[in-house]
Amino acid sequence: MASVLNIATRALNTNLSTLQVIGNNIANVNTAGYSRQTANLASAGYQQLGSQYYGMGVQIDSVTRAHDVYLTREAQLTASLAAADSTRLARLQQLENLFPVGEDGLGASVNELLNAWTDVASSPTNQAARVVVLGRGEELASRLRETATQIDLLARTTSQQVTDTVTQVNRLSEDIAKINQKIIEAQGSKSSPNDLLDQRDKLVAELSQLMQVSTVAADDGTLSVFAGGSQPLVLGTKASSLAVERDTTDPSQINVVFKQSGYAMTLAPSSLGGELGGLMTFMTQDLASAQNQLGRMALVLSSTVNAQHQLGVDLQGNAGGDFFVAAAPAQGLAAAGNTGNAQIAASVADATQLQASNYEMRFDASGVTLVRLSDGTSQSFGSLPATFDGLQFEAASGSGAVGDVFLIKPYADVARNMQMAVSAADRLAAGSPVIITPASGNTGGASIENLYAVSDSANLTDPVTITFQADGSFTVTGLGPDNPAPDNPGPPASYNYTPGQPMQFNGWSLTLRGTPSAGDSFSVTATPAGGGQQNAGNANGMLALRDLTTYDGVSLSNGYGTLISDLGTRVQGAQFAATYSSSIAASAETARQSVSGVNLDEEAARLLQYQQAYQASAKLLQMAQSMFDTILQTVR
Repeated sequence: MASVLNIATRALNTNLSTLQVIGNNIANVNTAGYSRQTANLASAGYQQLGSQYYGMGVQIDSVTRAHDVYLTREAQLTASLAAADSTRLARLQQLENLFPVGEDGLGASVNELLNAWTDVASSPTNQAARVVVLGRGEELASRLRETATQIDLLARTTSQQVTDTVTQVNRLSEDIAKINQKIIEAQGSKSSPNDLLDQRDKLVAELSQLMQVSTVAADDGTLSVFAGGSQPLVLGTKASSLAVERDTTDPSQINVVFKQSGYAMTLAPSSLGGELGGLMTFMTQDLASAQNQLGRMALVLSSTVNAQHQLGVDLQGNAGGDFFVAAAPAQGLAAAGNTGNAQIAASVADATQLQASNYEMRFDASGVTLVRLSDGTSQSFGSLPATFDGLQFEAASGSGAVGDVFLIKPYADVARNMQMAVSAADRLAAGSPVIITPASGNTGGASIENLYAVSDSANLTDPVTITFQADGSFTVTGLGPDNPAPDNPGPPASYNYTPGQPMQFNGWSLTLRGTPSAGDSFSVTATPAGGGQQNAGNANGMLALRDLTTYDGVSLSNGYGTLISDLGTRVQGAQFAATYSSSIAASAETARQSVSGVNLDEEAARLLQYQQAYQASAKLLQMAQSMFDTILQTVR
């Protein structure tokens, strides 16, 4: 009789405990990180009575959680990638908003400035037209400065978010180490500490959102966490930390550094993953590219416009000066380990060849090597100065030692410091230093469209005569040594004539329209004193800048389009990556949830099953009690 009572009691308690597990599952159906638990039942053993063996009922062998380590790891990895892509996309969209198109865009400001010279070309002494040019120039400079300021603000907020994210990573690492300690303490019992394991998995999942990590389980139940490829962020019950530090070469940039017991290692942005990786990728690639694109745009504009303006003559008869304040040469940033004392500087040699990139200069036994960091293109030189990508690199002072490395950022401060150099309307150099005079006996239909200086040639103002031949070609007398070879060499040397096609000699450009007659001639001479105040030759030269090929083969007036195109391509690629990785992460999480998640329909069915078992156990106990009472009454 005692055996029946024991079996009934054991069954009652076992089914009650199972109902408790099921109830806990139902209660935590919406709890993040909770894994469905299952009470695993086992026979309570047997006893021998006479020649027979009788069971001793049921008991709970263990309570385990539904967990698939591979699905969990896949969910963490895909979530990390999705977090990186979505974080980068969000920042890229903020960056894109700084570069509007249409009338509010920088491209419109550039064209408004260049087009404003049209009225000056029509009426060189018109003060109102000149004031409009100054206003357009100031507006363009202001927009460039404001855009650069907004980029700086975006860089600061991104840096702050990196710092905050690193703080969260360190906190989660410490929490995981503490959970590891609790799991070690709980490992002495036969049962698995399911809630602690769920808490740890949840912490690792949160950490994976912030940065990509890998995990290794130990025999003592702890879980070690590695970041940045192989750096032990959590090793058993000990947690290391990350830190945000300024770059030793370029203090304007930050690095994420792994630190452990005096050891420090800078983690590459590509190895970080998660939100942290997305932020660092945005800063080191996307934001840096936009800064260089904007800086190049400002440097090309100021250099090109200044060069043309310097070739003209203002209303006071003076040679033109800078239109914009000239950009200062970019100073090289020396690496911390340099042993030489060289001071490196870079300035514009050819504005049409500039590339939107930072550069690295390395001193070696054979001279120097310049590396374009945007794509890794390099070129070696025996000594300095050296010209590369339209920039002249030189040692302003001192000398470099073998192994010295310098970072050169030629566009970092250009847009931020953009200012007008001309402040008075009469200082606009709209006049040309050379004039053209047709011969009085010309009989053909050739007319003068424009004449303006294009370079500061030593022969710019030398007298030149252009004479047309019967076959339509022309000869030129008075040329300096630096001129294009004739189309038809041999005395007399001649060039083919195409109406509307500029003819460039001695540093000036002349465009004629119509068909000249044989013997017609034109003389190009220096503008007489006071004459440059009334002509508009250089105003036409400023207008011609609209079609000047710059920005990787794109005209000056369309240069803003290259920036927008590059940024748009980045945003489009980031949108696709974010959408795709989010879809993959959602699928991986669904697969994990299908194993670990709570299904209310299944739990309801199990609830009924064990409720009936509990009721049956109670009935068995009641019956055994009744039989026991009957026996007692009989004995009495």
